[in-house]
Amino acid sequence: MIRAAMVDDIADIRAMIRELAAYERAAEQARATEEQLREALFGEHPAAFALIAEDDETGQAVGYALWFPRFSTWTGTRGMHLEDLYVRPHARGGGHGKALLASLAAVCRQNGYERFEWWVLDWNQPAIDFYKSLGAELLNEWTVCRLSGAPLGELADRAPAPLDRTSAP
Repeated sequence: MIRAAMVDDIADIRAMIRELAAYERAAEQARATEEQLREALFGEHPAAFALIAEDDETGQAVGYALWFPRFSTWTGTRGMHLEDLYVRPHARGGGHGKALLASLAAVCRQNGYERFEWWVLDWNQPAIDFYKSLGAELLNEWTVCRLSGAPLGELADRAPAPLDRTSAP
């Protein structure tokens, strides 16, 4: 069963985020607290949304998908960015990942989102093969860029003037 996440799912979501980070060889980078996740998903102005995959027999959370809207200047429409898709190892192969992605595609259709995008690590061949089997196009000509830590702070120090809070959500 796929359903919208609820506040009571925060502990499971955080645990699965940490499991995903360990699988992606970056456990130390998964620092989000339950409080941060609660605010991001269920606060006054949610930053993201989540779906939960439950085992039909036990009702236990076996996977999740966390996403947020994006905007394309080329199409003039919103789209969806899938931040995390994770199914616990013991539940893989049971259709949970495909059901989560299908549910997200339905959210896209329902909301008029023209694009559904996510990243996959280049070494994660099982995930790449799975996504290709669904018809996903891998955009190899694009490279992800990231600023964080000291480089982000150093660039921010170069801003010509302080921005007011209306510049960002």
